[in-house]
Amino acid sequence: MSSAPTPMMAQYLALKKEAGECLLFYRMGDFFELFFEDARRAAAVLDIALTTRGEHGGEPVPMCGVPVHSAEGYLARLIRAGCRVAIAEQVETPDEAKARAKREGTPVSKALVKRDIVRFVTAGTLTEEALLEPRRANMLAAVCEVRGVCGIAACDISTGRMELEECDPLALNAALARIGASEVVAPEDWGSAPAEHVTRPAADFASEKGESRLKALHQVATLDGFGQFSRAMLAAAGGLVAYLDHAGRGQLPLLLPPVARESGGHLAMDEATRTSLEILASQSGGREGSLIAAIDRCSTGAGARLLADDLAAPLAEAAAINARLALVGWLHRDPLLRGDLREALRALPDIGRALGRVVAGRGSPRDLGQIRDGLDRARQIGELLAGAPDSPALLTSLLPSLGGHAELVDLLARALVPSPPTERQSGGYIASGYDASLDELRDISGNARRAIAALETRYRSETGISALKIKHNGVLGYFIEVPARHGDALMAQGSGFTHRQTMAGAVRFNSVSLHEEATRIAEAGGRALAAEEAHFEELVEAVATSAEPIAATAAALARIDVAASHATRAVEGEWCLPQIAEGTDLAIEAGRHPVVEQALERAGERFVANDCTLSAADRLWLVGGPNMGGKSTFLRQNALIVLLAQAGSFVPAKAARIGLVDRLFSRVGAADNLARGRSTFMVEMVETAAILSQAGERSFVILDEVGRGTSTYDGLALAWAVAEAIHETNRSRCLFATHYHEMARLAESCPALSLHHVRAREWKGDLVLLHELAEGAADRSYGLAVAKLAGVPAPVVKRARDVLARLEKGRDETGGLAAGLGELPLFAASMAQEEEAPDPIRALLDEVDVDALSPREALDLLYRLKQEAGTS
Repeated sequence: MSSAPTPMMAQYLALKKEAGECLLFYRMGDFFELFFEDARRAAAVLDIALTTRGEHGGEPVPMCGVPVHSAEGYLARLIRAGCRVAIAEQVETPDEAKARAKREGTPVSKALVKRDIVRFVTAGTLTEEALLEPRRANMLAAVCEVRGVCGIAACDISTGRMELEECDPLALNAALARIGASEVVAPEDWGSAPAEHVTRPAADFASEKGESRLKALHQVATLDGFGQFSRAMLAAAGGLVAYLDHAGRGQLPLLLPPVARESGGHLAMDEATRTSLEILASQSGGREGSLIAAIDRCSTGAGARLLADDLAAPLAEAAAINARLALVGWLHRDPLLRGDLREALRALPDIGRALGRVVAGRGSPRDLGQIRDGLDRARQIGELLAGAPDSPALLTSLLPSLGGHAELVDLLARALVPSPPTERQSGGYIASGYDASLDELRDISGNARRAIAALETRYRSETGISALKIKHNGVLGYFIEVPARHGDALMAQGSGFTHRQTMAGAVRFNSVSLHEEATRIAEAGGRALAAEEAHFEELVEAVATSAEPIAATAAALARIDVAASHATRAVEGEWCLPQIAEGTDLAIEAGRHPVVEQALERAGERFVANDCTLSAADRLWLVGGPNMGGKSTFLRQNALIVLLAQAGSFVPAKAARIGLVDRLFSRVGAADNLARGRSTFMVEMVETAAILSQAGERSFVILDEVGRGTSTYDGLALAWAVAEAIHETNRSRCLFATHYHEMARLAESCPALSLHHVRAREWKGDLVLLHELAEGAADRSYGLAVAKLAGVPAPVVKRARDVLARLEKGRDETGGLAAGLGELPLFAASMAQEEEAPDPIRALLDEVDVDALSPREALDLLYRLKQEAGTS
């Protein structure tokens, strides 16, 4: 029969039941301990020792722990590994626990400190600086369905930004891909919820509750002042706020007034397109090799986060795009102003995230100092920009948000020391002169310490013991210490010293005078800490009261930083200002791929630019040519130029005129999705089907090698039909890359289709890739030359040539694709045949001793080489 759990284990098990699937960080002194299966999971993720403690149910209890002072680093690793953590803190001191036990009539010696879960730490609810990436937003999304419409509420609680939107259920995954949420919350009974999500009670997603929660949160009687919100939006917002209330245990983070996001104002992209174009992450999942890594020149983390938002949701309204471009162009034309601005921006702290921590109750004196310094520097930036001539309209609208904080900045400047600490438990962050009574308490404490020093001198004189010292530690407080040989003298009756502790080489004492001074120090220090804490709360309240204008300042600074980043990148790469047109023409002169070009520059190579001109009469380009010739790069670079232009950036081209694009589609690359039971070809067809069902006349589509995942005849038939559908039905602007030479005949029946190819040459068996786009159909695919270039063994390439020759001969004679293969010798027999004849030019050069040639012999050699090459 198992024994009953100890009081501590009973407390732990009750808290673990409340924590559910979360790992429970159970505070025990200076450590957070984990037990049972939580300990096993955490030890494996954190690579820390797994030990045991006592028994439960007759078995040793697995246990591991992490120090409280360094818990953030361990939390970050657990969150990255997909774990969720419940923090159980001690909510009373040991003395308070003993006093409670005495009141309750239980043994004081067995008093157990109360603990409670004070917070749930999850991927979407992080605010700590150490747990967040400075240049990446940390989005939390709540989704639900109301009467056939999906509502989405998304927020970044580190800055308070909150957006509400609705979409068709079929577009939900695309919307979540755009948001890039770290965590998604959905009702527990929703069968169509996203693949990975946290479930919450369905009652949390009632639209009426959502509306009431938002009204209460922002203390308004109606939400009309914030915008028009549908029932689906309000339902999702209710689920989001309820989840944050649960995670914070009643302490809500900063949530700014919600903004309704209109889908028509942004360029739409599905998840496959975002992955294909590698906008915010490369195919490997990292930032390196992505579009944002190639263009991000932001001076602040807030600017980098806004840049990511812009690239994830480019604009689709000409006026808004041109407003952004005008600000970029203004900074582009003034290098001196741009340099001064970027220098000022680099000195800015992240006031948006500091504000988020302060409002969430997790702020520090350092956060208040960052808000003070950031707001003051924002004013200086505003003065710098306001003095420049010909300000664009967007800047004019942003400048008022950079000021207006003089009173708050003055308060924080007077109240805080110049460099406040990150911790407030030890005090010392309220400036001298701010509070006379606090200064007096500090003086008392300082005078008492001086009094102790004087007391030590007096005791040495009275006792004649020069080695006597007054020391302090956390257990005994202040005490008098003398070497052991002097201990008996001080223990004598009437000496005025009271024995406290005997050590191996020393004896410790107390005295009435020392006790009085120590009490004065403790009382003054405690009262000083309490006074500082009260001032801290007052300053937090002052900041929270101004949360919205502070957040507006942070947003304005971020927008200015993004514009300065675009202008800087444009100067670096000689990018051009795109013209945004209302029509459907697309004219890009000497366009380049920003990521590939940057990689080539690092390798000391030059990128070959190409033109792209699509119009109503020539809206579908069929692009052929060899693999590695640059087809995919050409397709992607034009899609990225459109995306950059509509995000408000200059573009990598000599000139660009962009007819507004409402939807961007990319079907490039091959990958399977085994988890969802889809082969490479199935994924290709699903993505192609999405394009054919959604693309319209204002869309821009890039398609690469449609149909290559199946048999030649099936693939050709599918590619042919898809191209016809885009030409006749969708009527989209489209770049269609293919190896099927037969598709060139589509130009005869599709008047808006034109033929193009990437140029290549084969010389003496070697493939020379020119990466240039030319008009007309490709004459061949150069597949065998590419295989040789890739390092395929020579016997295999030779065998492929034999097979290709027989295939082409059989097709020419009988029209059958595989005709002539019946007489083909086996691979082994073929390899036994005579090897390929050596290259006579190479053989001739191998025999030559260049250093021994006379001028006449060198000239004769040149004539012989020309003769062997067959040139005159």
